[in-house]
Amino acid sequence: MNGTPVVLFLCIHNSGRSLAAKVLLQHYANGRVEVRSAGSEPGHQLSPSVVAVLRERGLDTAREFPKPLTDADAGAADVVVTMGCGDTCPFYPGKRYVDWELPDPAGLPVEQVRPIVDDIDRRVRALLAELTAPAGQ
Repeated sequence: MNGTPVVLFLCIHNSGRSLAAKVLLQHYANGRVEVRSAGSEPGHQLSPSVVAVLRERGLDTAREFPKPLTDADAGAADVVVTMGCGDTCPFYPGKRYVDWELPDPAGLPVEQVRPIVDDIDRRVRALLAELTAPAGQ
């Protein structure tokens, strides 16, 4: 990777897991990583429970919305993190793929979504540490 790494979070609806991952990584990276998210079959609205959990953490989702995957987003990505989309997520040769098996928060109450977001938070921090580690470490 040269320059600022680009991470694309990809799930089916781009309304829960990939939303949380994008918002969390943007928060922690503070400009050190370019973050994108998309869905193979984007939903119509963000998951209210995921939005509520992120707001509890002081994170803003006001500018977020479910987005379709584009070739431009995939082409720009250094790392594509898939989250439960299986065969609905297209494969782009030459990209590094990481699959995070996570429960789908769709329709779940906030109490059941918190642990999912906690898991995403841990994974995002680990990915950030890996992407921003000095060369040779």
